Amino acid sequence: MIRSLPTPDALVGRIPLLWRMLAAMLVLSGLILMLVESRARILRSGVEIRLQTAPVDPRDLFRGDYVVLGYTIGRLDTTKLAGDKTFARDQWVYVRVAPGAGGFAEARGVYRAFPPVGAGETVLKARVLSTSCARDEGGIFDCAKGVSSLNVAYGLESYFVPQGTGLAIERTERARIEVVAAVDASGAAAIKRLLIDGKRVHDEPPY
Repeated sequence: MIRSLPTPDALVGRIPLLWRMLAAMLVLSGLILMLVESRARILRSGVEIRLQTAPVDPRDLFRGDYVVLGYTIGRLDTTKLAGDKTFARDQWVYVRVAPGAGGFAEARGVYRAFPPVGAGETVLKARVLSTSCARDEGGIFDCAKGVSSLNVAYGLESYFVPQGTGLAIERTERARIEVVAAVDASGAAAIKRLLIDGKRVHDEPPY
């Protein structure tokens, strides 16, 4: 008589509950540490770029003060940029930037794949939030002609600050605020510091 093999559920059921809970906690802790270290690595060794920002929202009651930031490079006019012209919502793209007026990053191209970069240029990975179709010769929107503009997010749009300072930052004039972000070789970015009138308001700790 051939005995059937125990099912995976039966095998797991033989492990004491305490050991299963400890194993789950170790796995979860490992994943959290991986995320923290990944971000810390970007802050330690990433290339710094300056971004002009526009805060939108001041407070998260569960985690203290935060600002939601919009960036001048968050809206891309593909008709004026190098790179690809056809994009879709939720697609990952790569934005090639270089210092422009005032030293702030300006978009030079947007691509579906990681592009080559020149001296002084950096590539940021972004997700497409929305697209606008190009217009034909008569000024009518024609999506078959590609996309004329993109709204993108870089993962830098929410930033937590010391409690009690979020509202003050949110009310600050847009032109006075900037962010210094660190960008790694893959295009992933993290906020390194926040400045108002060129003075540091908050430095992000490495961990």
